[in-house]
Amino acid sequence: MYRIAGAPDSHRQRLRIGLLCLGDDSRISYESAASLHGLDRSDDTAVEFTIPRAATPPRHGFRVHTTSMFAPVDAVVVDGLRATSATRTIIDLAHARAPRRRVEAAMDSAIRLGLSHPRVLATRLETLRGSGRWGCRLIDRLLPDSGGHSPLERRLLRIIREAGLPRPRTQVVHRDHQGRHVARVDFEFVDHRLVVEVTGRLGHVSDAERARDAQRRNELQDLGCTVIEYTSTQVFGQPVWIAADLRRRLS
Repeated sequence: MYRIAGAPDSHRQRLRIGLLCLGDDSRISYESAASLHGLDRSDDTAVEFTIPRAATPPRHGFRVHTTSMFAPVDAVVVDGLRATSATRTIIDLAHARAPRRRVEAAMDSAIRLGLSHPRVLATRLETLRGSGRWGCRLIDRLLPDSGGHSPLERRLLRIIREAGLPRPRTQVVHRDHQGRHVARVDFEFVDHRLVVEVTGRLGHVSDAERARDAQRRNELQDLGCTVIEYTSTQVFGQPVWIAADLRRRLS
């Protein structure tokens, strides 16, 4: 491969060169694919690819993985570059023994961005599990609390699960009777019309933000919802109290 002398070196250029060097069956994968998909905590300097196990890669300066378990559903094109799907990328990161928090971040952000779904992950994992891939058990442990959009939301889902309470729906959109968007809420126990929101340490502090929050809460209540809120301090520091409070409200 050749490039124009003086052309600026960039991450995208290295990814494209790797695809051209490794052939039509190569895919950007692992951390490089995570960065390309925009998943949280990705390494935007990584240059990694996956090729079929039977292929013989040419001499190169890239990190190349091989696999015999690659299906059409694992292949996508992102901004003109061949890559593994977000679902396959999450499974690959777990296989590469990435830290638990790294895999959590990739999973939650992929779901938040609409690039994967807990059921899709579970289905693909069952197919790959038969190949003896390391990391399947980690994803098994992370899947029950997936679906939130942040570590704070994941932690609340874990509290709810460990307390034996019914799992709420996540990221529920509410519209008024005219179809106007009112709010997207973190969690909702739909049968009880109970909306649960979680807020970080900073929260909304300006007058304008507080006014919007108040209007949002009022409009949700007008739709017949009960709205409660837990802070990050409560979620991480008072899980027993939160479980008891939710149990009382749901009963």
